[in-house]
Amino acid sequence: MFERLEAIENRFEELNMRLADPSVVNDQEQYLKLMKEHSELSDIVDKFREHKQFLKALEEAELMLEEKPDKELEEMIEAEISDARDGIERTERELKILLMPKDPNDDKDVIVEIRGGAGGDEAALFAAVLYRMYTHYAESRGWEVSIIDSNPTEIGGFKEIIFEIEGKGAYSRLKFESGVHRVQRVPTTESSGRIHTSTATVAVLPEADDVGDVDINPNDIEVDTFRASGAGGQHVNKTSSAIRITHLPSGIVVTCQDQRSQHKNREKAMRVLKAKLYEIERQKHDSELAENRKSQVGTGDRSERIRTYNFPQRRVTDHRIGFTIYQIEQFINGDMDELIDALITTDQANRLTNSEDA
Repeated sequence: MFERLEAIENRFEELNMRLADPSVVNDQEQYLKLMKEHSELSDIVDKFREHKQFLKALEEAELMLEEKPDKELEEMIEAEISDARDGIERTERELKILLMPKDPNDDKDVIVEIRGGAGGDEAALFAAVLYRMYTHYAESRGWEVSIIDSNPTEIGGFKEIIFEIEGKGAYSRLKFESGVHRVQRVPTTESSGRIHTSTATVAVLPEADDVGDVDINPNDIEVDTFRASGAGGQHVNKTSSAIRITHLPSGIVVTCQDQRSQHKNREKAMRVLKAKLYEIERQKHDSELAENRKSQVGTGDRSERIRTYNFPQRRVTDHRIGFTIYQIEQFINGDMDELIDALITTDQANRLTNSEDA
């Protein structure tokens, strides 16, 4: 591992020199490519240098101890040795995680689908809560959100809403959100004050690249136009700008009516279709690696119940890792990082254990 780290550090220094070369700076394509590689290596190099600092501190402290210092100084040196050993152990573990193969989709934008499940109007209202939660979270990270398609209810919920989140690392932060989300609360539509349980399903799909990920034969799709309409059947506009694309081989149907331009709706609908087809291929590949999937946090299966939002107890519990937060108001307002970090850390630890056992 350390030979590999030395090679990475050498490459990082080489990149520093090349990025300072005027001929590289003037070649935009090459410059961006090298900057991307530099960015990918920087975290590993920073951690490796921190690791080497702890090694150096340990060596120096052990040499000082050999000089037979007085008791007070000896205790200070032993404390430094203990801190250095802890640092060496921690950074070595973190380096192993950084060197693990990255999910190739981690840096991609995502398409999120939320559908009201069991619970009628209350499920649709909960779907709207989840949509706002993800929107607030995206805004807190500087990501952009745009609705692709929605089926709103007259009381402010969504039977279904599909939207895109664009931003660096969106999939890496949101990929564990796929599954069944359950809510326990007293609905605003309930006069007797009884707690109801409702569900909504979430699917997070990495966007397929324009080149390489998915190739769609134009003869395999059927495109229809229709008038976009909102809640209660009111027409959003009077032209047939909404788009419905049917992928004949798979039977997948995608609609988009959020944009006033037919061209933009078609473009967004195609992105959703590509993401869905890419996800099918990805799941086929993952099913071939079923044993590896057991080491991951959940399966990404939208039928798996992953989380409960209990409003009377003010708690959010993720059932996959047994993690509970007692700040439900802050959580549904987009303060999700504590739970997302716990999911990522658990997944990393599981994959590290799995790779060491292999």
